[in-house]
Amino acid sequence: MEMGRKKMVILSEEQLEYAAKNSLWRPQLEKDACGVGFCASVKGIQTHEILKAGRVMLERMAHRGACVGDNDSGDGAGVMTAIPDDLYRDDIKRTNDIDLPPLGQYATGILFLSPESYKQAKESFSDLARGCKLQVLAWRKLKVNSDHLGRESRKTEPLMRQVFVTSDFASNQKRFHQAIYLLRKQTTIRMLQQGVSCYVVSLSATTIVYKGQFTSHQLFLYYDDLQNPKFVTHLAMVHSRFSTNTFPSWSRAQPNRMLAHNGEINTLRGNINFMKAREGIMSSREYGESIHKLYPVVENEMTDSGSLTMC
Repeated sequence: MEMGRKKMVILSEEQLEYAAKNSLWRPQLEKDACGVGFCASVKGIQTHEILKAGRVMLERMAHRGACVGDNDSGDGAGVMTAIPDDLYRDDIKRTNDIDLPPLGQYATGILFLSPESYKQAKESFSDLARGCKLQVLAWRKLKVNSDHLGRESRKTEPLMRQVFVTSDFASNQKRFHQAIYLLRKQTTIRMLQQGVSCYVVSLSATTIVYKGQFTSHQLFLYYDDLQNPKFVTHLAMVHSRFSTNTFPSWSRAQPNRMLAHNGEINTLRGNINFMKAREGIMSSREYGESIHKLYPVVENEMTDSGSLTMC
């Protein structure tokens, strides 16, 4: 079977039987796992070619991902990149007549929302931002191509909006990043309490994540941004998901906000319980009495990979 310029070797039944008898290979010890890939410019030079290389990697890992019953709805695929400042800056100026602050002094991220509670989610997010001494600059509607989705993933396709936030202290990188993290945590916790559907794919002043319940070949076809030559980056981290112990969903696709994880954490429940126990004695010089606003550290209903990257 050909995959791009590479060939994937498929062994015959006779070859598999011979290998089982005459080598250390044991089929019962095989494990299915996700596909991960990473490419970057070691000089930090941003180009569209890096993103295209990430696409090639992802699509060549189609065999590392999986599909649900319709054979056209993937377990999940995604890419993390640097923020394409020029692309966003030009689009926000055109659609909102707003000039974004210098790169690094605004944070952005994609939110998965529900059409029924979209307005409430926007209002709640703005309120939470003010509580973190941040301000919402603009909301951006992402251009997507839903025709490329499989039947099952289309049933749960979220309404997507990209948000841009800043603050009066955005030039203080440490303080700004702490406020962004607090807003991300508060959004997840408070929206859940309000019964409002809102998943923050990422919220950062340095990186952006595009992901969803796709096959490896659907991701770049779905998001128009990823096909835009103005989308330049010095890094691309891609992930093709094989859902081994949880059902696939839009939010469970990877990369997560900080990493792309390949494997399973067998001590997951114990680790979560230990972290929960530590919340009673945690302290922070940075957050002070506001540290309780970050609890629970490990949010509910997360996969092992999602629990690992609680940020």
